[in-house]
Amino acid sequence: MLFDILKKYEKFMIQALMVMMAIVLGLATLDLGWLIIKDIIHPPYFLLDVNQLLEIFGLFMLVVIGIELLETIMKTYITQGQPHYEVVLSVAIIAIARKVIILDLKEVDSLSLIGIASIIVALTVGYFLMKRSAPHDKVEGTTEN
Repeated sequence: MLFDILKKYEKFMIQALMVMMAIVLGLATLDLGWLIIKDIIHPPYFLLDVNQLLEIFGLFMLVVIGIELLETIMKTYITQGQPHYEVVLSVAIIAIARKVIILDLKEVDSLSLIGIASIIVALTVGYFLMKRSAPHDKVEGTTEN
């Protein structure tokens, strides 16, 4: 009985998070659109400098990460179709890719670059091992049937 109540509460909270994430994504997309319009209508027209491009790319990647998070919530918690660790690794890879894309190499020290590279290697190895083990698990499951 208590377990059923907690499951219903969890499902309600996840649905609330999905609605809030959709609202935030809508607002972020509007903000990105406004930023692009604002940047191209000011002189020099239709020309963006590097800082403006980095800001736009950063916001764009933030929206993409948000979409991935929303999809993650839907896939993992609503349909239960995907293991949690696969989703977490996918979102982490997208987030670190965003960081690398908007990284200003003139402002970052070498130790931070080594740290970012270590995170990329760890996520890549983790994702590779996860994908490598997935077909093996499926093959084992089909031989037992």
